[in-house]
Amino acid sequence: MADKRRRARVQGSWAAPMKKPGVPQAASRHSSENVAGERWLHKEQAIVERKFVFQDPTECHSKIYCLHLYKQMSHFSISYSELSFSSPNRLCLKPGFIEPKEADWMFEQLHMEIPWEQKTNSRRDGSYQEPRLTSWYGELPYTYSRSTMKPNPHWHPLLTMLKDRIEEVTGHTFNSLLCNLYRNDKDSIDWHSDDEPSLGTNPIIASLSFGETRNFELRKKPPPEEKGDYTYVDRIRIPLDHGCLLVMEGETQKDWQHRVPKEYHDRGVRINLTFRTIFPNPSES
Repeated sequence: MADKRRRARVQGSWAAPMKKPGVPQAASRHSSENVAGERWLHKEQAIVERKFVFQDPTECHSKIYCLHLYKQMSHFSISYSELSFSSPNRLCLKPGFIEPKEADWMFEQLHMEIPWEQKTNSRRDGSYQEPRLTSWYGELPYTYSRSTMKPNPHWHPLLTMLKDRIEEVTGHTFNSLLCNLYRNDKDSIDWHSDDEPSLGTNPIIASLSFGETRNFELRKKPPPEEKGDYTYVDRIRIPLDHGCLLVMEGETQKDWQHRVPKEYHDRGVRINLTFRTIFPNPSES
């Protein structure tokens, strides 16, 4: 780790001032000692003449990939620190999945008609309210952050239609939906993985966005020897636009965390629909 931190810093050195041709170093030092003030003159001149010499780092230990929005359905594998096409951790990105005019009225309907609530979660030092509003749809409850959302089998017709359209395009089926409403730039969701036991092994999450564009970020989970240090892990940043569909597949939840961070510029309302499959708890059967 110490060697990794050293190589990740900017590398270079301060070059010594160039000697003036024809002036012996000893003579120059002797004359500066005889005249008060010349010592400081020479010192300031030496500081000005010194320059920082940049050297390219021998190795980069943290990469940030920015995935741009393409017109076609694009698949990105995100294992082994490279974006390739042979990895079990995959993102499937489809900008413009919903046409702009269609997305506009869908956004208005969902904003007005979904029963948005602010969920209260628990942690060791007490409880806290999520910095966003949510709504849950599904025959089964959903538990995360030590609190449970009750079953809600009464799907809004628009949500059912969107689920059917996503299933047709992706080839995956879903039985549940977590809706998220980000009211402004201060609303967010912190680093996490959708890896609750009720989601099963290698869950598939289909995320459909409406409204304001917000950055969706992922970071690779560090190996055990790093002891939870995320400083030098690979990261991905994806701006999710109005009507954009993002599907997380394979072992993405096992190997990566994701978030929607707070921002420092004014942001309007964003609605995010995350379709998923919930399995019953065997102990409750």
